[in-house]
Amino acid sequence: MHYRAIVRILGLLVALFSVTMIPPGLVSLFYQDGSGLPFTLAFLMCVFTGVAMWYPNRQYRRDLRAREGFLIVVLFWTVLASFAAIPFMLLEQPSMTVTDSFFEAFSGLTTTGATVIQGIEYLPHSVQFYRQQLQWLGGMGIIVLAVAILPILGVGGMQLYRAEIPGPVKDSKMTPRIADTAKHLWYIYLSLTVACTVAYWLAGMGWFDAICHSFSTVAIGGFSTYDASLGHFNSPVVNVVCTVFLLIAALNFSLHYAAVSSRSFRAYLGDPEFKAFFVIQATLILACFLVLTLSGYYTDAEAALDQAMIQAVSISTTAGFATTDFASWPTFLPIMLIFASFIGACASSTGGGLKVIRVYLLFLQGKREIDRLVHPKAVYSVKLGDRAMPDRVVEAVWGFFSAYAIVFVIIMIGLIATGLDNLTAFTATAATMNNLGPGLGDVAGNYASVTDVGKWLLVVAMLFGRLEIFSLLVLFSPTFWRG
Repeated sequence: MHYRAIVRILGLLVALFSVTMIPPGLVSLFYQDGSGLPFTLAFLMCVFTGVAMWYPNRQYRRDLRAREGFLIVVLFWTVLASFAAIPFMLLEQPSMTVTDSFFEAFSGLTTTGATVIQGIEYLPHSVQFYRQQLQWLGGMGIIVLAVAILPILGVGGMQLYRAEIPGPVKDSKMTPRIADTAKHLWYIYLSLTVACTVAYWLAGMGWFDAICHSFSTVAIGGFSTYDASLGHFNSPVVNVVCTVFLLIAALNFSLHYAAVSSRSFRAYLGDPEFKAFFVIQATLILACFLVLTLSGYYTDAEAALDQAMIQAVSISTTAGFATTDFASWPTFLPIMLIFASFIGACASSTGGGLKVIRVYLLFLQGKREIDRLVHPKAVYSVKLGDRAMPDRVVEAVWGFFSAYAIVFVIIMIGLIATGLDNLTAFTATAATMNNLGPGLGDVAGNYASVTDVGKWLLVVAMLFGRLEIFSLLVLFSPTFWRG
């Protein structure tokens, strides 16, 4: 293991992260909200720490192997989120403990959207902007941006990219060079952000709110500048804009690139995951609409459709925006939506969850086993479209699902041990591991009532969800550290 090379790369990335402290500092100057000093101090700490890590190891260049790639990704997210917590610890308003600061920073950067802050609309503008910016940076993964820049500095990026990008098939690249791939991903991501900002503004938001909410929408994060989230605007048009861009951001970004480069929608229409995703979304919206209408929860069918659409898409894609108290919806709807977040968004999107492609492969594998029971001597294969999946891929999906379930149960039991009731513990674990945000019970609004031990457990759950289980679990294997 080339530890000095790893420290060198981390130093560069921490120094690069210091730049993200500048925009909220400028926002503080613009609005004269008196909160610029914490961001200035955080900027200096990032720069000095990054240089101190990089300078002694600046000549220590080594080719990255897969093991180094995984370790750098894990260290990058933990170290970066730790530095992201510095402004929260230094702020006078709100006054936050170390635990709450780390929770908020990890929640932002992992695009979980769970918060411990109450009275968000009364925060300084710079703090509001900083929370949203963290989600935007975490949405695509700052590591991908770093992959586009580090080759210039003499650091290869393929191992980092493979460790970061989710999905069962990671080795395919959209362009021959990995740096070009990362740049194209960011061009698409930035374009969607600009389009979303303009759409929110046209829907009636002010520019500040439009920019902030576009950050968390395209990142499928769920942070808002108001306690009531999107419900503050009480606007069906805003809800439609949010729904459309959540659906776009929840798709595989490789499909976006293919569609842009070919100037054709055929890449979408021919993708099995795309079809499965929209079948799931349509089913959830229809189920919510019918139950809300037939139960009389909304007397107006138009209002029922509006709320069913935004909440079904928001929860199932793991964004977690709220326009109403969905926990009070009738019958099975709240639990159904929480379970829908386990499916989550598509692979290589900004969303969380198990990912649609994995759930679809599990479904196809289950169907194959049923067919084998009926015809024991027949040979069946799991196919995505016309392509037969290797058994190795199916086995990897089952392995991921098993590891996910084990980690989920351990964290949930740990939360129950801290004093949370069963429903709160279950939904809090689901909300953080799926990078969703809001849960049910005591965490339906925010996580302020959770104990410090519980918050640290949830931080671990956020990391497991963001790093897709195996990238973090692999570090606990003795084999990983040999050699």
